[in-house]
Amino acid sequence: QVQLVESGGGLVQPGGSLRLSCAASGSIFSFVAMGWYRQAPGKQRELVATISPGGTTDYVDSVKGRFTISRDNAKNTMYLQMNSLKPEDTAVYYCNHRNARWSWGQGTQVTVSS
Repeated sequence: QVQLVESGGGLVQPGGSLRLSCAASGSIFSFVAMGWYRQAPGKQRELVATISPGGTTDYVDSVKGRFTISRDNAKNTMYLQMNSLKPEDTAVYYCNHRNARWSWGQGTQVTVSS
């Protein structure tokens, strides 16, 4: 079972930036598509960005042009650069397999507020 550890969240003002990291255990990371998910209070968890093993990316419309997903297969680590943050981006952010096949980590809280 792959273990996932998210980090990098925090409190930021609207328009600010944060960079999230996801560290994955095991050797399978390099071979699978990964995704960043988020869950806002009272809402379902949603997939916001995905990245293939080779680096092809996709985004939900609400974050296109503002978020950038990337990965370093040598370090078993994935990133989410978030720019021009909005209050509606406030959520707990999680990483997982593109199809959410693994157990969820603890997530990292992102709060966008003035």
